[in-house]
Amino acid sequence: MYAFNELPQYLNALDPRDADTLSLRGADQVSRALSFRENAEPTALLALPSLAKKLHIGSLHVKDEGRRLGLGSFKALGGAYALIRLVLEEASRQLEREVPIEELFSEEVLSIAGGMTFACATDGNHGRSVAQGASVMGAASVIFIHSGVSQARADAIESFGARIVRVKGNYDDSIVEASRVAEQNGWTILSDMSWEGYEHIPSLVMQGYTAIVRESLATLDAPPTHVFLQAGVGGFAAAIAGHMNVVLGENRPHVTVVDPENAACLLASARAGRPVKLDHGRSTVMAMLECYEPSMVAFRVLSRVADVFMTVDDEAAKAAMRRLAAPLPGDSAIVSGESGAVGLAGLMSAIEDDEFAERIGLDPDARVLIINTEGATDPQLYEAIVGRSAQAVMESCNS
Repeated sequence: MYAFNELPQYLNALDPRDADTLSLRGADQVSRALSFRENAEPTALLALPSLAKKLHIGSLHVKDEGRRLGLGSFKALGGAYALIRLVLEEASRQLEREVPIEELFSEEVLSIAGGMTFACATDGNHGRSVAQGASVMGAASVIFIHSGVSQARADAIESFGARIVRVKGNYDDSIVEASRVAEQNGWTILSDMSWEGYEHIPSLVMQGYTAIVRESLATLDAPPTHVFLQAGVGGFAAAIAGHMNVVLGENRPHVTVVDPENAACLLASARAGRPVKLDHGRSTVMAMLECYEPSMVAFRVLSRVADVFMTVDDEAAKAAMRRLAAPLPGDSAIVSGESGAVGLAGLMSAIEDDEFAERIGLDPDARVLIINTEGATDPQLYEAIVGRSAQAVMESCNS
């Protein structure tokens, strides 16, 4: 269930290839890009004092990405941001001068964007972000989804004007097919998964997620002592942990990376000391995290800044969803999808193991931050798990 990464007390040793991506300068670029987006205000950071008391920790805060940029997921920060940066890079190449972001919606840049097609594979949220970014810029998008992606998620992607391509198999199969077709057609493959020779674009996706750290630290009275970060291919966890390492230095929080039990590619990689590809096994309800091979760049970062890798099962994820939807007195209700609540599932599972909790310092002085990475991106599944619709949960919170 656990793999400890025996790091020095402070390891300020991001690989040079990742240091600029997760730097303060990189976060500044994200902030500038967000200033050109609609609905770009920071997402809520919610305190859950009653749950913290129940778990015998000092404080618990949830960064709620369920309303990010109108998309319902933290991934709104990644794919769309990377697409904007890629449009500016292509405009700079064609116009033979550096094109600043202030010219993003100029006639010249929009004309260039209109001739570009972006493709990606997705479990749902990354594809929505790429499709949304393409729609904003007037570019085309082709989104490849595997057989396990629900029709509701496919419809949400298509609503941004994307062309949907269904692929037999799992997420990894859709990555292969998206790359093959994109290369044949001269499209830009915009993946959040990296591999040998393909690092620049996934690094831009990761860079977009640093906004979550900047907003959180600007709101908290004191930096967190612990963060629990859910992981699929690992880009999100790497971005949050890596940027916190840069910003906080020796005061960085203890980082626990949480995998689904049925798709624990990062846990397996941590144990092996190298990226490991797992065989496809039983599916997991944590659909956005059902990945069987880590991103090369993400694992490179996490191998240097994550302290523990752990797993949770489907029932733990469902229990965390229900806890957020039906909070203790004094806490806010939070609509969290089956992958969004996994950080909390990891925390609650860790607390149940006295020896593990003591080893990582989950005590009455601990200040824990988790990120709700998505809202009810599959409304029917959410209602089946929680027993109420997302709308009903929010109405109960406001009443």
